[in-house]
Amino acid sequence: MKPEDFLKTTLTDIKVKLTDEFDKNFERKAFFDEKWPQPKLHNRRGSVMMRSGKLRRSIQSKLTSRGIEFSSAMPYADIQNNGGKVEVTAKMKRFFWAMYYKASNGSKNKTNLSIEAKQWKALALMKVGQKMKIEQRQFMGHHPQVDKFIKEIITRNLNELDIKPFKK
Repeated sequence: MKPEDFLKTTLTDIKVKLTDEFDKNFERKAFFDEKWPQPKLHNRRGSVMMRSGKLRRSIQSKLTSRGIEFSSAMPYADIQNNGGKVEVTAKMKRFFWAMYYKASNGSKNKTNLSIEAKQWKALALMKVGQKMKIEQRQFMGHHPQVDKFIKEIITRNLNELDIKPFKK
């Protein structure tokens, strides 16, 4: 590697490595070693973050004049990655009611509802405008493991230039 290519090569290597690691967080069901909270709804198949795989596939990275930017075009990416509160909408309530009817199998006997059906009903009974908490399930961002990868890549690329990195 030529010294003038060091920065671009290093940033590209970091971009590729972190994009791959952020993708692997979906397999780990964790942000590196920090497990995601379990979903409150029971009897659901698959990971709450992998129902369709759209969020996982939406992770993008690009080199900028200031470094590397990671993003997702999915509108719910930020609330999943950071957690927070969302306002219940009429559309959400319709979805909750549909899921309740599906989970209760249209049963008229409301005394023997499954836990899942009870939870969907509780969501459906929320008022429009009420705030609903979304647990953080971070999949990209800063983590000590990110620092470790960056340091390893910089050290490797410096060694290719036959320049020794600074010691602590």
